[in-house]
Amino acid sequence: MLWAAPDGGLELRREGGDTRLRGRFPYNSRAVLSDGGRRGRPRKEQFASHAFKFSVDSEARIDLLAGHSFDRPLASRANGTLDLVDTAEALTFTARILPELMDVAHVRDTLTMIGAGLAVGVSPGFRIPPPAAVPPEEAETVEEEDPSEGRAIIRTIRQAILFELSVVSRPAYPEAQVEARDWTVNERAAAVSAQMAKWRRLRQWAL
Repeated sequence: MLWAAPDGGLELRREGGDTRLRGRFPYNSRAVLSDGGRRGRPRKEQFASHAFKFSVDSEARIDLLAGHSFDRPLASRANGTLDLVDTAEALTFTARILPELMDVAHVRDTLTMIGAGLAVGVSPGFRIPPPAAVPPEEAETVEEEDPSEGRAIIRTIRQAILFELSVVSRPAYPEAQVEARDWTVNERAAAVSAQMAKWRRLRQWAL
């Protein structure tokens, strides 16, 4: 699973006996994943509008976690305590923290950190769809930054499978996982990859 750098914002409200947590993860907002060091090039990433639409529209389980840990759940669509809304501008959510969870250590600690302004980031845990489901060129693209804006390589996630949203305090994109992905801007390679993907699909149908 991959993690995206935290962005957007969180709002904590207590309404009567309920505690509600609202947040948003904006689309088309570029995050700087690496400055490139001395000799490399900066790397930026963004999510296109409705990148998580498939997951949101499905009945798949999606959780709200503390720090990308499935051992520290806060809410979930599985028990009706997490609502998601996907728009062209952002993925927004409303989580209802059940009263019986208020005595759980990680829930109490997370809400305290949010209230203190120390954990205010929203970070999605996601995966790129397999090539058999979505052609790679439709799932994500890599391109050069407009020279008038800089010299970065920009990756745009267009379709992703969302598993969870997390409350985080710092960027959560592990460098090893970033480096494991292909950041090469090569039109010929992309064309060959697309052709091979088409050939594989045709071969599957023939079999």
